[in-house]
Amino acid sequence: MQADVVVVGLGAFGSATLWRLAARGVKVVGIERQGIGHPLGSSHGTTRLFRVACMEHPGLTAIAQKSLELWTELEERTGETYVRQTGSLNVGAPGSRPVSGALRAATEAGASTVDLSHHELQARYPQYGGLVAGDVAVWDPGAGICFAEPTVRAHVAEARRLGAEVYPHTMVTEIEPRAGEVIVRTPTAEFHADQVVVCAGAWLGSLYPELPLTPRRTPMFWFAPRDPDSEAFRLANFPSFIWEFADGRGLWGHGSDDGFGVKVGLDGGSSHVTGFAADDLDRSIRPIEDIAELAAAVGHAFPGLDPAPVQVIPCMVTDSPDGQFLAGRYADRVVVAGGDSGHGFKHCAGLGELLAQQTLEETPYTAASFIDPRRTFGVIGSPHDRRLAEPE
Repeated sequence: MQADVVVVGLGAFGSATLWRLAARGVKVVGIERQGIGHPLGSSHGTTRLFRVACMEHPGLTAIAQKSLELWTELEERTGETYVRQTGSLNVGAPGSRPVSGALRAATEAGASTVDLSHHELQARYPQYGGLVAGDVAVWDPGAGICFAEPTVRAHVAEARRLGAEVYPHTMVTEIEPRAGEVIVRTPTAEFHADQVVVCAGAWLGSLYPELPLTPRRTPMFWFAPRDPDSEAFRLANFPSFIWEFADGRGLWGHGSDDGFGVKVGLDGGSSHVTGFAADDLDRSIRPIEDIAELAAAVGHAFPGLDPAPVQVIPCMVTDSPDGQFLAGRYADRVVVAGGDSGHGFKHCAGLGELLAQQTLEETPYTAASFIDPRRTFGVIGSPHDRRLAEPE
């Protein structure tokens, strides 16, 4: 089969790239080894955090804003909701990464934030029972949550409406660039194209072993208030947050609403496992290793929550050495996107637009050298610094 572009992998990054290429009238084919919106990778579950003042890098703010713009346009066409801008808190000491990183990103990108003193934070959010003297917050009013599986499915559905061909449950076994074309092979068919965009998530390293990518097991957890009639932990009263403790660990999450519970995760704990191939992810839940440390942290930080989770789902993210994505031109006729490093979903629509522009050699809407997959990698801070984000 002949195409202009083949997109391999239709999770967050790949589905968005497929959509943005199809929106340009490109003859594009999407191939996904699982079903669309499947629960085996990094893009499943109901929600992910959405942030504008992105502590991971100031350059990410433009990509998040492009995601919001594109999702808003898609919402207007479909009548669905992909982002809810309920605001978000970055909590910690003034020099902590959530606080200082958000302020730096907002300043450099011209995004609006609001500083909350320790007393203002306590007064507005009494749910935060584990605050210590000196903890402050940065309020990101444009932030909130986005909806993972519905968004992936919407990307693919819109791409199909615009003419893309989609092949779910199809494994890519080989990608072979040749003079004048690239061949994408599966057990049942060959696809010949001018370009390929490889967005295989945790499986990207199996196709390109030289890329410095490390899958990481990261379970997701949901909790309920001790008082079932309490409104304190509803999303309107308990918006999304990232909180760094003095010992370097941190919590992230958001409140509940109809259709989803209170979501809280622990960063910097002992349950994050690496050193496995994506196909070998341990999908069991281990009560002591996975839950005990998080439950203790939740009980201390938010006394109004029952520290025993009501639901646990295994997930995995894919880390890069410096905590930034690997996204862009990698070789002749080959563009790649991966290394979400726990903060990718909020950027996927904007990243899909950027990847479409790079694939077609259009002028990109924002500078992206900091996520170039051919860059020289330098480790920024400690392993904890690179991980303080939600799996997405």
